[in-house]
Amino acid sequence: MILETTFLVDLEREAVRDGKGPAFAFLASVPETRLAITLVSAGEMASGLRSTDRAAWERLFQRFDVLAPDRDVAWCYGRLYRDLRSRGTPIGANDLWIAATALAHERPLVTRNRAEFDRVPDLDVIGY
Repeated sequence: MILETTFLVDLEREAVRDGKGPAFAFLASVPETRLAITLVSAGEMASGLRSTDRAAWERLFQRFDVLAPDRDVAWCYGRLYRDLRSRGTPIGANDLWIAATALAHERPLVTRNRAEFDRVPDLDVIGY
């Protein structure tokens, strides 16, 4: 599974509140699942106001694989961009990179932002 930025924001907020909330509950429900984040989500989290402390930012991600864009992800991005644009249902560029990464790696995407990602054909979107 790939954890999208909205999940990570919730996880960070819940960590401040002693680990109580839907993101922590979701993680507890999938203890044996290999979890990853995209390089794009890591960058989005680094740009957040709470991420001025790099050590705290690193701790947030230490338990997850970080998936970087590669040629397969780039090709998938282009295919998705053309398809969504032709149907008049585009999504934001960062979300498109995240979706392309999930599709290229054949992993479901965990997000609170279903409205955006449900537009992506063949993407397995999991809400929490």
